[in-house]
Amino acid sequence: QVQLVESGGGLVQPGGSLRLSCAASGSIFRIYGVGWYRQAPGKQRELVAAITRGSTNYADSVKGRFTISRDNAKSTAYLQMNSLKPEDTAVYYCNSPAGLYAWGQGTQVTVSS
Repeated sequence: QVQLVESGGGLVQPGGSLRLSCAASGSIFRIYGVGWYRQAPGKQRELVAAITRGSTNYADSVKGRFTISRDNAKSTAYLQMNSLKPEDTAVYYCNSPAGLYAWGQGTQVTVSS
């Protein structure tokens, strides 16, 4: 069973940056791509960034501020988040772009002054 472990969240001021990491127990990112999702209180989980078949895609709300990447050798994915806004506050999760695997615990990102 694939396990996903997210880390790197925290409290940051508006305009700040964070880099999230996601470690997978198998080579799923190389095979199926990778997606970063987030869920804010009272809202549905949404896909904010994904790598599929070598291309990257971003939600309009994060385009130009977030960058997704992966290290296939380490089975690790990253989400570099710059120019953070209060509306980016959420629990962030990784998975395949289709959400094939059991969800990890996520990592909390709070953007506040």
